Formats: sequence, C-alpha cells, structure tokens
Amino acid sequence: MVVGGDGRFFNRTAIEVIGQMAAANGVGRLIIGHHGIMSTPAISCVIRKYKAIGGIILTASHNPGGPNGDFGIKFNTANGGPAKEAVTNKIFQISRTIEEFAICPGLRMDLTTLGKQMFDLENKFKPFTVEIVDSVESYANLLRNIFDFAALKDLLSGENRIRIKLDAMHGVVGPYVKKIICEELGCPVNSAINCVPLEDFGGQHPDPNLTYATDLVDSMRGGEYDFGAAFDGDGDRNMILGKHGFFVTPPDSVAVIADNIFCIPYFQHTGVRGFARSMPTSAALDRVAKATKIELYETPTGWKYFGNLMDAGRLSLCGEESFGTGGDHIREKDGLWAVLAWLSILAYRRQSVEDILKDHWMKYGRNYFTRYDYENVDIDAACEMMEDLEIMIADKSFVKQRFAVEDKIYQVEKADNFEYTDPVDSTITRNQGLRIIFSDGSRIIYRLSGTGSEGATVRIYIDSYEKEQIFEDTQVKDPIVNI
Repeated sequence: MVVGGDGRFFNRTAIEVIGQMAAANGVGRLIIGHHGIMSTPAISCVIRKYKAIGGIILTASHNPGGPNGDFGIKFNTANGGPAKEAVTNKIFQISRTIEEFAICPGLRMDLTTLGKQMFDLENKFKPFTVEIVDSVESYANLLRNIFDFAALKDLLSGENRIRIKLDAMHGVVGPYVKKIICEELGCPVNSAINCVPLEDFGGQHPDPNLTYATDLVDSMRGGEYDFGAAFDGDGDRNMILGKHGFFVTPPDSVAVIADNIFCIPYFQHTGVRGFARSMPTSAALDRVAKATKIELYETPTGWKYFGNLMDAGRLSLCGEESFGTGGDHIREKDGLWAVLAWLSILAYRRQSVEDILKDHWMKYGRNYFTRYDYENVDIDAACEMMEDLEIMIADKSFVKQRFAVEDKIYQVEKADNFEYTDPVDSTITRNQGLRIIFSDGSRIIYRLSGTGSEGATVRIYIDSYEKEQIFEDTQVKDPIVNI
C-alpha cells in the first residue's frame, strides 16, 4: 500500500499509526513519501507504478490546517483513484461493527531517510517492509513522458521566455514546483512562492481561488508576469491567471485545453477518447466536444466517476468547476499537470492567456460562470429548502416559463434532479443536484455539498451562455463567493 499526505498538522502521527496497524494486519509492504509528504496526484502515480492494492491519502484538500484546522483520510484503490461507493460503503459497515483492532505499538519508522526498512514481526507474518521514496522524482518522470520538456524549457528560460509566478500556498506541491519548474525547466527560483510545506499552511486557507490566493493575485496585477498559477493543500487543484491578473474560470480552462489538446505530445500518441465534466461545471467543454465530434460525458461531482470512464478507455480529459482538471495519466485531478498543459499551449501558440481566451470565446461563444457558496447552514433547513425547490421545479407548469433579465429572455426547457447512469457498469447515482436548463443552454444548479467540518453547504451555480462576444472589461471577478 502507498501512504502519504499534504504535510498538515497530525500527518506524521497518523502515518506512524497507519504503519503500526498495517504491520499488525498482514500488509507486506508500505511505500511512503519522504517525510510522509506526497501530493495526491503523486500518490495516484505511485499506486499505479508499483501496482499497489491501494493507498491512504492524509489530506483535507483545500481546507485549513493546523491544530485547530481540518484533517482528512482518503482511500484510493488499485487504479489510483478514489474508492467507489461499494468500497466506501463496506468500510463504513465494518466501522459500525468493529470491536477490536490489531496494532504493533512499538514499531518505529524513519520517514526522513530514503530507502527500505525491514521489520521482523516475530514470524507472525513475513517481514514487514517500509520503503521511503522520492515521490517527486516518480511523478516528474511521468510528466516527462507526457509533455515536451524541451519546448517548455525554451518557453520558460529561452531567449523569448515568458515570466511566470506560481504559488504553492505552503502546501504539498511546493517541492514538485521547485524540482520540475525551477530546476528542470529553468525558471528563476523567485518564480515560485510559498513552496515550503507547513503544518498550518502558514495560517492561510490553501484554496486556489481569487479570495485566498491573494499573494499571487497581487503579484500578477502589475503586469510583470505573463502567466500565474496557484495550487491547493494536496496539489490536485489549480487556478490559472494571465497578465494583469486575467482570471481563467475552471470550466473555461478545461475547454481551452480540450480545444488545444494536441499541443500536448501525450495526446498526439494516444488520441482523444472522450471529454467529461461534472454536472455543475459550465457547458463550455460541451461546445468543444460537439465541434470536434468527441464524446462528452456529464457526471456527478467526484473524480471516481471520471476514473471509471478512464479505466474503460472512454475518457482522456476532464474537469470540475471546483478548480480540478486532469487527464487519464492518473486517476486524480492534477494541478501541476494542468499548469504544464497551459504552458504547452502557450509554447505552441505564443499568445497571451487573455488572447487565447478571447479567440476561444469568438469561436464558441462564452459561458459566463459563477458559484455562490452558503456555508455552515443548518442541515435541516437546507434540506427543507431543497425539497421545496424540487417540488416547485418538478411541476409541469414550470417548464416553458419565461424570465426576463434586462433585455434578455430565458425560457425554461428542462428542470430535474440530476441522475447519472454510468455507461460502464450501469450503476445509477441519484439526487445529485437540481438543474434548471434554459433553451439557450444557460443553467442554474442547486446542490447540497460539504467537504467542510461544520453544517451543510448550499451551492448555487450560474452558467449563462452568450453567443456574441463584446470585450469591454477583461478583468473577471472572483467566481466563488462565500456568504
């Protein structure tokens, strides 16, 4: 099994307990990131590389860390992706009936030294092996086989190089940025900020959006840098900025990558099997899929649904509105991969981020996208509100209703509670969010969500489509509003 985390408070203590329990329960070998730190994309990579039975990821993703912050445990299966519901339901069932557990309380692992450590468990099982690995190198080697590093090095350190700024937000991805972007691709060291992983993320909220990645946003506003990006605590999310802080929404980001996918050598070799987005994500990707005649899948929120399609050979590129983008090289969203994908497009097209987006909107129209988060809501009140709303939109009279917003009319074409039938295994996932879809493709989505530690979160997503483009104000406001 593979074990690693984003370095937040309690990470090392948890790894020690996991090691002691793994030894006592017959796990033959643990592969652990150096100092117990490994990004979520790297763990997926290492699980697949070593053909492990799975991995334990210690992270609360983009939530705050520290003694009073959040802590999380995630289980990924042998494909390197998040466990499916059948597995997590089984784990939950066992957790309700377990009365005792086995542990080797005296076992001590050295997380600071690379290499193998052998433990004799008095012949109860075969010797227990712990291998401390440099997860940065394993992951970097994977990326070398996906992107044209020579072209990227020329973009970042050649004669006509661009200037970039990357913010690791004191999360796990800092060492990966330093090794791959700075050392290997030749970026100046000061191109990367907040690259030392800290247990409390420097007291900051490691969520890569315009609200929390203020160091990066402030750096980009002056026009000194051509490209900027930020990453979350465990390295699977990303935010893309252009010169003067030009903001790329996550739905637009995956759509632009899709439209320029053959700038990435990996896809030149493998071809493109399909595109996918989570249901709340704007339909910008749908328009690229339609134009290129590539299959488009709309899934519930959660990377496991993408993983199932990838394992079946149906999906190559996918994204979620919550700042997650990825390909089929692993089974997790991947922040650094997304940045290298964007840099590959810049290297090929030699345009600014803003000009690439404007060209895209001229070609496909623009999906104006925003999300409102109502956090720490009383769960009973939130459920009652969602039930009332569902009754209202389920009424037959709701369809065909027209709503005026200034000089534009929106007519309801469809309204439902999103339900997904997996095309691979035919499993059905229900109650994934209320959708109001208008005749021009614009949408309003309501979802109950919650990766936080308190109350419920009500999310409202607005996806307004405009076919004709007028570019007056290119400074896009923050798409996420916490209320």
